Amino acid sequence: MSGNSELRAAETVRDRRWGAVVARDPKADGAFVYSVRTTGVYCRPSCGARTANPENIEFHATAADAERAGYRPCKRCRPDQPPLSARHAALVTKLCRLIEGAEEMLRLEELALHAGMSRYHLHRVFKAVTGLTPREYAAAHRSKRVRAEMERSDTVTDAIFGAGYNSTGRFYEAADRVLGMTPTKYRAGGADTAIRFAIGECSLGSILVAASERGVCAILLGDDPDELVRDLQDRFPRAALIGGDRGFEGVVSKVVGFVEAPGLGLDLPLDVRGTAFQQRVWLALQGIPAGRTASYTEIARRIGAPTAARGVARACAANALAVAIPCHRVVRTDGGLAGYRWGVERKRALLDREAKE
Repeated sequence: MSGNSELRAAETVRDRRWGAVVARDPKADGAFVYSVRTTGVYCRPSCGARTANPENIEFHATAADAERAGYRPCKRCRPDQPPLSARHAALVTKLCRLIEGAEEMLRLEELALHAGMSRYHLHRVFKAVTGLTPREYAAAHRSKRVRAEMERSDTVTDAIFGAGYNSTGRFYEAADRVLGMTPTKYRAGGADTAIRFAIGECSLGSILVAASERGVCAILLGDDPDELVRDLQDRFPRAALIGGDRGFEGVVSKVVGFVEAPGLGLDLPLDVRGTAFQQRVWLALQGIPAGRTASYTEIARRIGAPTAARGVARACAANALAVAIPCHRVVRTDGGLAGYRWGVERKRALLDREAKE
């Protein structure tokens, strides 16, 4: 290797972008492209072609810069076109609008025809982008529609048909899963839904624990017990809120013990209610081990929505199950604690506690 080649190789290896090329890191796609002097082509960092020798590599900020330097796009990774992930995201967005506008649930075969893909490939791509299968997405959208229809329709039957169900029987089969209660109770703001609750104290201050017949539906932290009760009332404005009896003290004790030592886990069923997106975020949060953290951007990637970091933050803020759905383990990209529904100091205390377990 000549002296000039050695210098070029050393300069390339020192460049942080070289590591992304060697690793074929798809996260680096869009940040830069690289060209190869010996072949005259330029590629994405994730290109699957054999890695060229570092002395033959040149980095460019954009595809246009590479072409102005006299290089042509690689036919394998097509760096002059949007990344495959972006093309898939655009396609799935169109399919989502198609699903939302359909009167009845579209079959996978119909969606595959619109996408120009096989049923299997479409199913895999759709789930990678949205975190849901096409059927799950359609069901989530219908759930959203039926909630809106319940608010404005004169009768439950009108709401059912207005949301796209072609029979009341099919809706009632799924009503509890869709609404968390019967349609009549939902329209009445949770009237006649019994929710037991009790307020205790823990090392983080006051704690309110509430449970429906399906499981624990709220774990709220704060300094003012009255504010915690008002928060619960706002969530279930017409539910029958029942002060916890002695039998409920065991539930509260388990939750308090879990808050004090999250690594032990919580052996109680949860009644988790939220939008399809919130459910995806909260499920991802439950996958973060005690003592570890993840950024909002990382969670967005895990649920197949890499540009939805702000949506992830909003879902964390909407979480009503402190510690059980560990939104305290989500931090900024730089490691900063950012906001926390129950106060940054509580977030810091929880993370410090878990780090020592």
